[in-house]
Amino acid sequence: MEMYLSALRGIIKQSGLAGLTQGNAIMLAIAFVLLYLAIAKDFEPLLLIPISFGCILVNLPLSGIIDEGGFLYYVKIGLDHEIYPILIFMGIGALTDFGPLLANPITFLLGAAAQLGVFVALVGAVCMGFSLPAAASIGIIGGADGPIAFYICQRLCRDILPAVAVAAYSYMSLVPLIQPPVIKLLTTKEDRGIKMEQLQPVSKTERILFPILSTVVCGLILPAAVPLIGILMFGNLLRESGATERLSQAAQNEILNATTIFLGISVGATMQAESFLRMDTLKIIALGLVAFVFSTAGGVMFGQLLKVLSGRKINPVIGAAGVSAVPMAARVCQKVVQQEYPGSYVLMHAMGPNVAGVIGTTIAGGAMITLLMH
Repeated sequence: MEMYLSALRGIIKQSGLAGLTQGNAIMLAIAFVLLYLAIAKDFEPLLLIPISFGCILVNLPLSGIIDEGGFLYYVKIGLDHEIYPILIFMGIGALTDFGPLLANPITFLLGAAAQLGVFVALVGAVCMGFSLPAAASIGIIGGADGPIAFYICQRLCRDILPAVAVAAYSYMSLVPLIQPPVIKLLTTKEDRGIKMEQLQPVSKTERILFPILSTVVCGLILPAAVPLIGILMFGNLLRESGATERLSQAAQNEILNATTIFLGISVGATMQAESFLRMDTLKIIALGLVAFVFSTAGGVMFGQLLKVLSGRKINPVIGAAGVSAVPMAARVCQKVVQQEYPGSYVLMHAMGPNVAGVIGTTIAGGAMITLLMH
């Protein structure tokens, strides 16, 4: 009998329950909440589910899954060396139609204006005591592009990656809740009813030249942006060339899906209690909201300027789509307009600044890396 009791005590001593800390319990609860939001509320489930489950795995004590030689130790290499965010960008490029942007190039300015929140949050983070590299990593949340946020954080301040990742994808999923009040605050009902002319068709030659020339021009001006902008445009060239349908489909589907799983679970693996449960995490989440609101506002206010300069030919609502949450932000613009004007359609016009926002956030991130790492 004593032998059995001794064996039982040994099993209990080596079980995860013996090593479970209060921090682990809190992180498990956070993971359960994120799973609920992803599954029941449809908040970015493709990434929140892997992130949440990765968080669960690393907060189960004594498993060794994240230790050297463990499964997540090797999976996380792709995040540590910035491979996953870049592969995600290839898939995004293969999925993206830059036609609306090429048909109305002035909307590129809306994508640039919607980076306002990035720099507002950066200044706010510095004022709250964060280092400049950390502040830049926090500010990029305002671009509403998760892969770029991962990439910038990995390059500038890895310590805050879990908080930045959770904030970035949480606010991306909340675009339909955050943006409409900002849009309505900065536009009148009359503004929202402005009808825009139908977009001009874009030739195949223009579609093919755009990714090539964009890569060369951005690479020569801002070399630090080449890993992101170059692979984004490579993915788009696969789509537009018409000669690589199999590769385009692979980038859009198998490669993108597999990378999304590994990226999400790797980010979750960084959410260990000791690195996540800090006051800085709450500050980052608050600053992320500020960044997102100001980015939306920046796009809409610049849209108001273009409305005046164009003689009321541009609906300022589409400026809100300048954040790079593609295509969700463009759909929000369409929904806000249709609530009051059921016959109005601005979706394709909003896609111009929406895809411009992807490029704008990438360039903003490249500029930060250039200034802060050299």
